[in-house]
Amino acid sequence: MAEAKLHRYRSHTCGALRQSDNGKTARISGWVHRVRDHGGVLFIDLRDHYGITQVVADPDSKAFKTAETVRSEWVIRVDGSVRDRPQGTTNEDLPTGQIEIYATEIEVLSQAKELPVPVFGEPDYPEDLRLQYRFLDLRRESLHANIMKRLAVIASMRKRMNEAGFFEFSTPILTASSPEGARDFLVPSRIHPGKFYALPQAPQQYKQLLMVSGFDRYFQIAPCFRDEDPRADRLPGEFYQLDVEMSFVEQEDIFQAMEPVITGVFEEFANGKSVTRGWPRIPYDTAIARYGSDKPDLRNPIVMADVTEHFAGSGFKVFANMIAKDPKVRVWAIPAPGGGSRAFCDRMNSWAQGEGQPGLGYIFWREEEGAAGAGPIAKNIGAERAQAVQTQLSLKTGDAVFFAAGDPAKFYKFAGAARDRVGAELKLIDETAFALAWIIDFPFYEWNEDDKKIDFSHNPFSMPQGGLEALEAAKTDEEKLALKANQYDIVCNGFEIASGSVRNHRPDTMVKAFENTGLSQKDVEERFGGLYRAFQYGAPPHGGMAAGIDRIVMLLVGAKNLREISLFPMNQQAADLLMGAPSEVTPKQLRELSLRVMLPEPKKA
Repeated sequence: MAEAKLHRYRSHTCGALRQSDNGKTARISGWVHRVRDHGGVLFIDLRDHYGITQVVADPDSKAFKTAETVRSEWVIRVDGSVRDRPQGTTNEDLPTGQIEIYATEIEVLSQAKELPVPVFGEPDYPEDLRLQYRFLDLRRESLHANIMKRLAVIASMRKRMNEAGFFEFSTPILTASSPEGARDFLVPSRIHPGKFYALPQAPQQYKQLLMVSGFDRYFQIAPCFRDEDPRADRLPGEFYQLDVEMSFVEQEDIFQAMEPVITGVFEEFANGKSVTRGWPRIPYDTAIARYGSDKPDLRNPIVMADVTEHFAGSGFKVFANMIAKDPKVRVWAIPAPGGGSRAFCDRMNSWAQGEGQPGLGYIFWREEEGAAGAGPIAKNIGAERAQAVQTQLSLKTGDAVFFAAGDPAKFYKFAGAARDRVGAELKLIDETAFALAWIIDFPFYEWNEDDKKIDFSHNPFSMPQGGLEALEAAKTDEEKLALKANQYDIVCNGFEIASGSVRNHRPDTMVKAFENTGLSQKDVEERFGGLYRAFQYGAPPHGGMAAGIDRIVMLLVGAKNLREISLFPMNQQAADLLMGAPSEVTPKQLRELSLRVMLPEPKKA
């Protein structure tokens, strides 16, 4: 019987062969990962998407002469026989580590120039160089694994959403401008000169229109486009989200549907880390007061507390005078379990000064002073008040506490940063956990200091708690700013990973909500005509959320930067160094679009 003809390039992948294949003839193709010369015997680690196989060529092999010429990242085909590795030379870290291929023929399929960035190992190379040669960077083992993990996470999301009774719809990419809180990317229309499409910041209006159309449970792995400055936790230009919408639901229904999906995804890819079950629900005001953030890292056990009463009328005049002059002034305490040394307290004080603060007051407790505590503040407020602070915060000898004072609206972010810093410095953060929570009861409005007016704090399409009645009852700016929304976030380890709300599905409530921000009914009809018109024809109560896929994957793989989990990201200046975007276009293209480029005047020296 004639022997089966081998495939032109491979009978097996570089991750397929095992001891059970001993004695077989095999053909594999891939990239030369590295070449090692052991006393005249050449060892080639050949790599493809699936793994690495060791190839051996000695001077008796017909392939030896070719093997001597190959270099890292050349693409080659190898024919040979599979054999067990000699005793003591197996590699338990590789699935193929029990075998090797003794090469009988090597064909060079493609040569590689000297590499501008290395592929082997995890070198720390300049990011712009790595992005310029991203196709090489993606060959690195860790980055390759991150991308595959991202695909697996998305596949898991899709599977879980389908099992939960959701349907995947695709919404348009070319659309109209929408007030999502960032700048739109605009696309000029050739057919309609002077007019522009916008790339969607999110499919918000379309998914709401799907609910009005009667489709009930929508989801989409949705691309979103926002022309905003890059951040470590958001890529410039575009990102992806698990976008969700449901009809005939209240907030609790959305929580019950989505919490198992997100928990399940985290558990599937947690790699041994614990995942919160039965997420806590933390009101926004509580999150700010306890953690100094609306996206708290709950792996950090530190909980801040209001200790204003212990400083009012005290001998620490800096705080006492502030409290007496302004009823808004509060003093917040940031406990530091195990931080009870002057050296640590001074280090935190220096950190605060580096953050632009005058300093960071503290008390610490050691054996010598007992409950009276040590430090300038302890001496000024006296033993009784210091002990009252210690008792309120359940602190003991060897602990410390730091203080922030003023209007909490102005200092809460600094207090939250101090909490994070103390937790990290004292190694209090549980690195083996994914700590998930709902943040609820967000403010409906916020004060826009730039325009000196009220603005939406979150999603403008949300339903205020209390509906139209609450909007009409709020007459003053103060009363409007006190309104809460049916809005919520999911947070994990200090990151906001999802955001959503129960929507405002009634046109009269929608108009009133926008009127409080200075827009008229005519403005609403012009800007959100499709949605406003749809609400005139029977809209179901509906709500949803969107979870940031990029951030979730970043957390699951332990990456520090979103560029480590994305295929072809831009750099920090929003430039695609690989493809050369953004780029200039030809005069002919501009004429077709009825556009003229007006560059800004160069800045004078």
